[in-house]
Amino acid sequence: MSILTVENVSQGFGARKILEDVSFRLLKGEHVGLIGANGEGKSTFLDIITGQLMPDAGKIEWAKRVTVGYLEQHSTLAKGKPIREVLREAFQKMYDLEADMLALYDRMGETQPEELDGIMEDVGEIQELLENSGFYMIEAKIEEIAHGLGLTDIGLDRDVADLSGGQRTKVLLTKLLLQNPAILILDEPTNYLDFEHIEWLKRFLQSYENSFILVSHDMAFLNAVINVIYYMESAGLTRYTGNYEQFQQMYATKKNQELKAYEKQQQEIERMEDFIARNKARVATRGMANSRQKKLDKMEIMERPREKPKPVFQFREARAGSKIVVEVRDLVLGYDEALTRPVNLSLERGEKIALRGVNGLGKSTLLKTLLGEILPFSGQVFLGENIFPGYFTQESQRNNYHTALEEVWNEYPGMSNFEVRGALARCGLTNEHITSKMLVLSGGENAKVRLCKLMLKDVNWLVLDEPTNHLDMDAQAELKKALQEFKGTILLVSHDPDFYQDWVTGIWAVEDWTTKIV
Repeated sequence: MSILTVENVSQGFGARKILEDVSFRLLKGEHVGLIGANGEGKSTFLDIITGQLMPDAGKIEWAKRVTVGYLEQHSTLAKGKPIREVLREAFQKMYDLEADMLALYDRMGETQPEELDGIMEDVGEIQELLENSGFYMIEAKIEEIAHGLGLTDIGLDRDVADLSGGQRTKVLLTKLLLQNPAILILDEPTNYLDFEHIEWLKRFLQSYENSFILVSHDMAFLNAVINVIYYMESAGLTRYTGNYEQFQQMYATKKNQELKAYEKQQQEIERMEDFIARNKARVATRGMANSRQKKLDKMEIMERPREKPKPVFQFREARAGSKIVVEVRDLVLGYDEALTRPVNLSLERGEKIALRGVNGLGKSTLLKTLLGEILPFSGQVFLGENIFPGYFTQESQRNNYHTALEEVWNEYPGMSNFEVRGALARCGLTNEHITSKMLVLSGGENAKVRLCKLMLKDVNWLVLDEPTNHLDMDAQAELKKALQEFKGTILLVSHDPDFYQDWVTGIWAVEDWTTKIV
């Protein structure tokens, strides 16, 4: 049974073609991975099927009475409520029914005897409906899902206004899972989850009885939970059955077949053109030459299979600084209150350290404190001599109306137009990306622009806050290679041990410093 049918959908932004005549179907129980390189249109496609964006052409048809839950890349959360209250909103219809039932009880004292039977019948129906829907187990269900995604460690009575971006994403994801929709649509849900919570979500999705559509650049996560792949490439969409590893094998075979077919046709065209050129002037063979020309004119010429641009990352290394890059004495992290006990640390030249810890314990706060962007709650930070840091922030600036070209050029005005374009192209961005505004670029394209700016700077200390978020797999592999080759010092925040565990020289665990879970 088809739950969702998409027929011949096309979508573009200005001159940029995002989707062209794509079709898609979602069957009951399918666990779909929607994959493709950064900027191919995955989030746009999700916005279209959820009705947030009208396509230029095409038809979207959902099955009747299907419930859909959508966690998008840039989901937001209204501030000013405790986490528990936000999670209870997942069951708002049941709470409304309970309110109706209580109102009926209040009416009983003022009701005439002849109306009482009708009210009692209504109360009984509502009571039965609430019991069958698990209304009286709501708090236990909230605790179960919230614990799995790490919210109980934060504290369910915390105001969402006090949460980090990653923690707010956890709240939204938890609320969505509590709603238990018939269809889950998840756009990069693991970006702000810690390793143990990714493992919990993996188990949850493996046993999920309904259908879901998942966008993720985490190969291991995808491989564990999906049974169908839709691959987005060159504004098209192709269906493959199986997990991610099986898709890779099928895709490589298909690409090889397409290349061979293209090369065979090119050889045939070359032979025909040679024959025509040699025989069209001779009376005896002119007819055969004209016949070959007609055949050539009618031939549907194949395009050479496109190779998607692959990024090449390399960081510019400044001259070496002092042996101690940064040192902290009795450092306490925090804003209005302390997040950690006093910590004494030093980072030496050439060390490559991964910073590990669940969201909200102060990883980003530590980076900003070491760089002098915020003051310590208490204690001291000493920066070494001749230290030239390069900082990649987790969150990009919203509502940025600069084009990618302007974003880089404004920071490096001494570069020529040609040089800026070349730098962005090396990061895997096409001319369409380079001339697009930052606010319409995908998360991965946006990250590549910010990495480009960082790579144009002479640095001997890289400070990177979740740099792999939103990057496609090719870009992640290239970034890993660049960091391995970088001879300077690195301090990295990442939720993905597979990305860093085989090249870092040490790990700092923030859990060892914290005085409370925040």
